[in-house]
Amino acid sequence: MTDDAESRSDKRADTERAAGGPDPADPDRSAATAEDATGDFGDDAPSFGDLTLPQRVFVAAVQNPTRGVVIAGLLAFGFSFYVAFWLAFPRVAAFMSAVGAVLVAIVALVYLISDRVSG
Repeated sequence: MTDDAESRSDKRADTERAAGGPDPADPDRSAATAEDATGDFGDDAPSFGDLTLPQRVFVAAVQNPTRGVVIAGLLAFGFSFYVAFWLAFPRVAAFMSAVGAVLVAIVALVYLISDRVSG
Protein backbone atom coordinates (compact mmCIF):
# COMPACT_ATOMS: atom_id res chain seq x y z
CA MET A 1 0.00 0.00 0.00
CA THR A 2 1.06 3.54 -0.59
CA ASP A 3 1.20 6.24 2.03
CA ASP A 4 -1.77 8.15 0.63
CA ALA A 5 -3.90 5.01 0.65
CA GLU A 6 -3.13 4.46 4.32
CA SER A 7 -3.93 8.04 5.26
CA ARG A 8 -7.46 8.07 3.78
CA SER A 9 -10.19 8.98 6.21
CA ASP A 10 -12.59 6.24 5.07
CA LYS A 11 -9.94 3.47 5.44
CA ARG A 12 -11.22 1.57 2.41
CA ALA A 13 -8.84 -0.35 0.15
CA ASP A 14 -8.15 0.77 -3.40
CA THR A 15 -9.99 -2.23 -4.86
CA GLU A 16 -13.10 -1.51 -2.83
CA ARG A 17 -13.12 2.10 -4.02
CA ALA A 18 -12.57 1.13 -7.67
CA ALA A 19 -15.29 -1.51 -7.61
CA GLY A 20 -17.65 0.53 -5.48
CA GLY A 21 -18.38 3.35 -7.94
CA PRO A 22 -17.15 6.83 -8.68
CA ASP A 23 -14.25 8.42 -6.89
CA PRO A 24 -15.52 10.26 -3.81
CA ALA A 25 -12.99 13.03 -4.50
CA ASP A 26 -14.69 13.73 -7.86
CA PRO A 27 -18.48 13.57 -7.42
CA ASP A 28 -19.13 15.44 -10.69
CA ARG A 29 -17.56 12.65 -12.72
CA SER A 30 -20.66 10.47 -12.38
CA ALA A 31 -22.84 13.34 -13.60
CA ALA A 32 -21.52 13.09 -17.19
CA THR A 33 -23.56 10.82 -19.42
CA ALA A 34 -22.85 9.12 -22.71
CA GLU A 35 -24.99 11.75 -24.46
CA ASP A 36 -22.53 14.46 -23.40
CA ALA A 37 -19.65 12.70 -25.18
CA THR A 38 -21.15 13.32 -28.63
CA GLY A 39 -21.15 17.10 -28.21
CA ASP A 40 -23.07 19.43 -30.49
CA PHE A 41 -22.63 17.21 -33.56
CA GLY A 42 -24.76 14.34 -32.29
CA ASP A 43 -24.45 11.38 -34.62
CA ASP A 44 -23.05 13.54 -37.44
CA ALA A 45 -19.65 14.02 -35.79
CA PRO A 46 -16.82 13.44 -38.28
CA SER A 47 -14.35 10.71 -37.48
CA PHE A 48 -10.66 11.53 -37.19
CA GLY A 49 -9.91 9.46 -40.30
CA ASP A 50 -12.19 11.67 -42.43
CA LEU A 51 -10.26 14.85 -41.61
CA THR A 52 -7.69 16.35 -43.95
CA LEU A 53 -4.06 16.69 -42.87
CA PRO A 54 -4.35 20.41 -41.94
CA GLN A 55 -7.50 19.64 -39.94
CA ARG A 56 -5.72 16.82 -38.11
CA VAL A 57 -2.82 19.15 -37.27
CA PHE A 58 -5.29 21.72 -35.93
CA VAL A 59 -7.08 19.12 -33.78
CA ALA A 60 -3.77 17.87 -32.39
CA ALA A 61 -2.63 21.43 -31.64
CA VAL A 62 -5.88 22.23 -29.83
CA GLN A 63 -5.72 19.04 -27.76
CA ASN A 64 -2.10 19.58 -26.69
CA PRO A 65 -0.82 23.10 -27.40
CA THR A 66 2.42 22.60 -25.45
CA ARG A 67 3.47 19.84 -27.81
CA GLY A 68 2.77 22.10 -30.78
CA VAL A 69 4.95 24.87 -29.35
CA VAL A 70 7.78 22.39 -28.68
CA ILE A 71 7.56 20.98 -32.21
CA ALA A 72 7.55 24.50 -33.71
CA GLY A 73 10.61 25.37 -31.62
CA LEU A 74 12.43 22.23 -32.74
CA LEU A 75 11.60 22.96 -36.39
CA ALA A 76 12.94 26.51 -36.01
CA PHE A 77 16.09 25.15 -34.36
CA GLY A 78 16.57 22.63 -37.19
CA PHE A 79 15.98 25.31 -39.82
CA SER A 80 18.67 27.48 -38.25
CA PHE A 81 21.13 24.58 -38.59
CA TYR A 82 20.06 24.18 -42.23
CA VAL A 83 20.80 27.86 -42.89
CA ALA A 84 24.16 27.56 -41.10
CA PHE A 85 24.94 24.47 -43.21
CA TRP A 86 24.27 26.48 -46.38
CA LEU A 87 26.51 29.31 -45.15
CA ALA A 88 29.39 27.04 -44.16
CA PHE A 89 29.30 24.42 -46.95
CA PRO A 90 27.20 25.71 -49.88
CA ARG A 91 28.13 22.99 -52.40
CA VAL A 92 27.50 20.12 -49.99
CA ALA A 93 24.26 21.74 -48.84
CA ALA A 94 23.10 22.16 -52.44
CA PHE A 95 23.83 18.50 -53.18
CA MET A 96 22.05 17.34 -50.00
CA SER A 97 19.07 19.59 -50.78
CA ALA A 98 18.83 18.12 -54.28
CA VAL A 99 18.94 14.58 -52.85
CA GLY A 100 16.24 15.55 -50.36
CA ALA A 101 14.06 17.04 -53.11
CA VAL A 102 14.37 13.83 -55.14
CA LEU A 103 13.41 11.74 -52.10
CA VAL A 104 10.38 13.94 -51.41
CA ALA A 105 9.32 13.62 -55.06
CA ILE A 106 9.61 9.82 -54.87
CA VAL A 107 7.55 9.69 -51.67
CA ALA A 108 4.89 11.96 -53.21
CA LEU A 109 4.78 9.80 -56.33
CA VAL A 110 4.38 6.60 -54.29
CA TYR A 111 1.63 8.28 -52.25
CA LEU A 112 -0.27 9.35 -55.40
CA ILE A 113 0.09 5.93 -57.03
CA SER A 114 -1.04 4.07 -53.91
CA ASP A 115 -3.97 6.48 -53.50
CA ARG A 116 -5.16 5.83 -57.06
CA VAL A 117 -4.70 2.06 -56.78
CA SER A 118 -6.54 1.76 -53.47
CA GLY A 119 -9.36 4.20 -54.30
